[in-house]
Amino acid sequence: MFEDIFFPPAAAKHRDAPFADQRAEYLRHLRKSGASRATLRKYANDHHHLVRHLSLNEHDRIGLAEVEAVAAIWSRPKGRRCARAATDKARQRFVSHCVELLRYLGWIEDANGEPGPHQVELKAYEDWLRNVRGLSAETIDGYSRGAGQFLTRLEETGAKLGALAIADVDRIIGEKQKHGAWSRRTIHHFAQRLRLFVGFAETRGWCRPGLSAGIVAPGFMADEVVPKGIHRNDVLRLLGSIQGTRPVDRRDRAVLMLFVSYGLRASEVAGLRLDDIDWENELLRVRCSKPGRTHLWPLSEEVGSAILDYIHDVRPTCFGRSLFLTSCAPIRPVSRKTLGKIVRDRLAGIGVVTGRRGPHALRHAAAQHLLDQGMAMKVIGDYLGHRDPSSTAIYAKVDLAALREVAALDLEGLS
Repeated sequence: MFEDIFFPPAAAKHRDAPFADQRAEYLRHLRKSGASRATLRKYANDHHHLVRHLSLNEHDRIGLAEVEAVAAIWSRPKGRRCARAATDKARQRFVSHCVELLRYLGWIEDANGEPGPHQVELKAYEDWLRNVRGLSAETIDGYSRGAGQFLTRLEETGAKLGALAIADVDRIIGEKQKHGAWSRRTIHHFAQRLRLFVGFAETRGWCRPGLSAGIVAPGFMADEVVPKGIHRNDVLRLLGSIQGTRPVDRRDRAVLMLFVSYGLRASEVAGLRLDDIDWENELLRVRCSKPGRTHLWPLSEEVGSAILDYIHDVRPTCFGRSLFLTSCAPIRPVSRKTLGKIVRDRLAGIGVVTGRRGPHALRHAAAQHLLDQGMAMKVIGDYLGHRDPSSTAIYAKVDLAALREVAALDLEGLS
């Protein structure tokens, strides 16, 4: 493996150092995940410094403090064959590379330093959500994240889960409401998730019984706010701004055209596979996560061309059947989080830096455009994959043309 990325003298140096087989195995793992030759050399050099400064035995348990100590030596002037001291960013990268190797070999004692608060409780809660409640991975992630936020805040205030009182719960929820960080709907969902976690904690004896019954989620009106989309002019500027030939530009253009043209959810774009495109019949198959159904959309020429350009010239091969993959190693299917970052970064690039700027804002913009074109609510609902007509009715609030017609009605002297 070392001969593939280094010249013979350097390859011999790496091969003669301790644990050459284990280090070479990890480098092969990185190469399979799409790492470039330059990246592999950086990893190999950092690993070589680690094993040269640490007296290791196979299956030793290495703590993060020991890796940090090696990083301090490595970052000194001439500590890495460089006259200058390493920057903080370079030192952090060194630690990260070494920890990744040790974790892969199963030798890391604790990759994150001291265990985080309540990790045991959160792990038990996640197992219960998965095995007893049978919830999906995304739902489990949301519920456990809410519980983690609550427990972290408890830790910060010095409160203990065993001595938890309703006043502690009210205070934490009230802080979010007072600071204006969350909307009423977000606070409502947080309180509901918190009630489930506290109920689970009661069954485990972690807190006194009866607390969950006292957690009442604040009310909110489902349609109390107007959908916050992006102006059509900004949408057109967004698409016009991605004209580059870089691989990431061509991928992002195909992604954004799917959001803009079809109003898809982030989970729907992330779940697209190569088999979902019927080129012969010009159809796009989309699995709608919320209704749990599969929809077929006609594949427009412009969207199809953008996807085809990405598949033929940009998309990495041999990494599964997912349509969109990350552009940097490790190569893997894009996630909802990655898609959100793509949209936010691209909007920031054209100067849109306020308001909602995620994939759902583009979905709202697509719905608003259809409404402005005079499309019926039923058609818009079918287009967006809404099962309940009330989900689409909220867009009637922003039909300014219709509101102007109402305002212009002749009330025949009743006013």
